[in-house]
Amino acid sequence: MSNSTPWETNSAIIREKFPGLLEQLSNPEPGNPASIRIETAASGDPTLIIHGISIHSRRDPRREGRRLAETLKGTGPLIILGFGLGYGAEGILEKTGFSPNRPIILVERRAEVLRKALETRDLSPLLSAGSLIFVLGGAEEGITGALHFCKTQVPGGKGAPELIRNRGLMQLDAPWYAGVERHIHAWTAQDTVNQATLRRFGKRWVRNGLRNLQAIRDLPGIRHLTGILTPEIPTFLAAAGPSLDRIAPLLPAIQQRCVMVAVDTALRCFVRAGVEPDFAVAVDPQYWNFRHLDRLPLPKTRFILESAVYPPVLRHPCAGRFLCASLYPIGKFIEDRLDPKGRLGAGGSVATTAWDFARMLGSSSIWIGGLDLAFPGLKTHFKGARFEEQALSEATRFSPGETRTFRALRDGNPFWAAAADGSRVLTDQRLSLYAAWFENRFHETPGLRNHRLFGEGLALSGLGTASPEEVLALPILREKIDQTLGRAFSRVHQDFMGPAQVQERRVRYAAALGELVQGLKTIKALADAAAEIAHSQEQKGKGNFFLKQLTTIDREIAANPVKDIAGFLLPRGNPASESFTQYGASSLKQYQALSEAAEAQINQIVRGNSLLAG
Repeated sequence: MSNSTPWETNSAIIREKFPGLLEQLSNPEPGNPASIRIETAASGDPTLIIHGISIHSRRDPRREGRRLAETLKGTGPLIILGFGLGYGAEGILEKTGFSPNRPIILVERRAEVLRKALETRDLSPLLSAGSLIFVLGGAEEGITGALHFCKTQVPGGKGAPELIRNRGLMQLDAPWYAGVERHIHAWTAQDTVNQATLRRFGKRWVRNGLRNLQAIRDLPGIRHLTGILTPEIPTFLAAAGPSLDRIAPLLPAIQQRCVMVAVDTALRCFVRAGVEPDFAVAVDPQYWNFRHLDRLPLPKTRFILESAVYPPVLRHPCAGRFLCASLYPIGKFIEDRLDPKGRLGAGGSVATTAWDFARMLGSSSIWIGGLDLAFPGLKTHFKGARFEEQALSEATRFSPGETRTFRALRDGNPFWAAAADGSRVLTDQRLSLYAAWFENRFHETPGLRNHRLFGEGLALSGLGTASPEEVLALPILREKIDQTLGRAFSRVHQDFMGPAQVQERRVRYAAALGELVQGLKTIKALADAAAEIAHSQEQKGKGNFFLKQLTTIDREIAANPVKDIAGFLLPRGNPASESFTQYGASSLKQYQALSEAAEAQINQIVRGNSLLAG
């Protein structure tokens, strides 16, 4: 190997560790090779010049790479935007001690640049290191797939990503790297959004879930609907964006050609058009989402629900109901012991869940309307949506309906972005988060064709734009659709509602409730004991034996299968930074809150289930 060229040494490792990357490097995009040249820096190391721009230091590129590594602070995935000749990546690996537990994502727009690096320098120590992931050109959302892999497959990949930027390369391909950064920020925002949502609606989820437990026993899961459509039967998905106004006159004709799936917020548009969708997706637990169903009997529509929806949704007139897997601990606990329902993707919007349901049905193509993820014409929803009616009904002389629309446009950190038709459209940070979710899923399902009617919404990679004429050119299949769905629903009724199945679920449900209540009682008793210990320590203000006692109790709580349902969040104060009195006081509050939460849930479960009464 001593006589091998850098390319031979590096490509041997790439061939083994990164299947497919070598093919990309062997067939780079057309470019001007003369625009890339290698020069020798003052230190004697090679440096890179592209179109006259210095990509690395002309004095000492190795030292520059080490300085970049000195800026690192976090513990999550490391993302290097612009690989160049690899000096930044090498400096980072030296600083992290070549740890395999902290993934490094190497992002490079130009395949010819990465190839030049592999031809110029022996990068075998870098390429042989722990968790390296290459994102080489292509669609900007490729970074999302890399981050998802880190989060699910690499021990140290769950934290917030940290960026190292090569300014020279980012200057050369500014739009592409800017798109990559938008996807990174959208990915990072998911945890922040989820935490904020939990703080705002967590209690509502718990209350709804406790009141709806019997629905898990009595309603079939969407897993029974997996693949019920043949590929040639298309699906139409309706979200509630402004472009739905242009699609509304086409809904009767589209219904003759496609299985119709609508989000709950779009149902008013369907009813006004004289069309009932085959499926309506409603997974939001809030009261105001229930109001989207006001005075909308849907005798031919089947609802796709999550078990923590606002309880009256479960009684709304319709043709039938199916549950998807619960997103919340109490629903998961009962389902695991009773009847797994089938999981749907949750990207923060009902439209993401509805798309995943449409995908699950088995069509080879999904036609989409109203998925704008933007504010075309500075409108937030289709005309006549419940949001608009509420704004108008609550308007006053000093706070007209337009004020609420203005706030909706302003409060989400708006910015201008590319629309699918080539124009510019206003969107915001929240909608861009949903857009990143969709682009990632489109990328993961390349065999599924997604078409959007009209192109005034946000441009999404993987979502093509189609004209109304194209969807109206589809064959009329309504009779076949009705027969296909009818057979599927009959099978579900036979498989799920037979007397033996109903009785078996009742027995399992009673056992699951008993286990749940007993687990909550155990946690309450442990929390009460821990609170007494913490109260005693608060009074004494000295000694550390109570820390061992609380640690023992913490372990028992952590081992309890209902700990997540009780809402126990283990973090407490730090005895290194608090006095024993302060630490005892903070622990006391947390254990008291845990005890009260467990008791409240026990009482509500017992009140709502005659099986446990008395």
